[in-house]
Amino acid sequence: MSIDVNNESGTEVDEQAILDIARYALARMRIHPLSELSVIVVDADAMEQLHIQWMDLTGPTDVMSFPMDELRPPAKDDAEPPQGLLGDIVLCPEVAERQGKEAPTQHSMDEELQLLTVHGVLHLLGYDHEEPDEKTEMFGLQAAIVDGWRAEKGVTGPSPAPTVS
Repeated sequence: MSIDVNNESGTEVDEQAILDIARYALARMRIHPLSELSVIVVDADAMEQLHIQWMDLTGPTDVMSFPMDELRPPAKDDAEPPQGLLGDIVLCPEVAERQGKEAPTQHSMDEELQLLTVHGVLHLLGYDHEEPDEKTEMFGLQAAIVDGWRAEKGVTGPSPAPTVS
């Protein structure tokens, strides 16, 4: 898996954890190991500009996903997953920090960025949360991936609750 993490935000973030959880999520979703992903960490001003440009919404958001090859997880366990360029995930640590503090299970900015990374990966793979049944599926899968990664890393304590809008 080729995953690039580029921190342009000026905020210190745990880039290794972002890389690790992205790799874990893609493996868990059975995405081809030669697929490519880019994660960009930006400040609130840059995120707001992207939010305006692509969503026509003001203010910075937590995560945005820009799919490229529209890869999807294989339908059957024995199917060979397609290889390609997944796309870009853009994260904003300033929003992540605020959301982590406001979450029911308060958690750190880095824990929120890990959750947002998984959220972004799922969006790149075609998952959405516009409809209630889609939200249930996506957020359930997101929690399972975050919990699985945390268990594999030996992290104890409550997992971050979904705070993604």
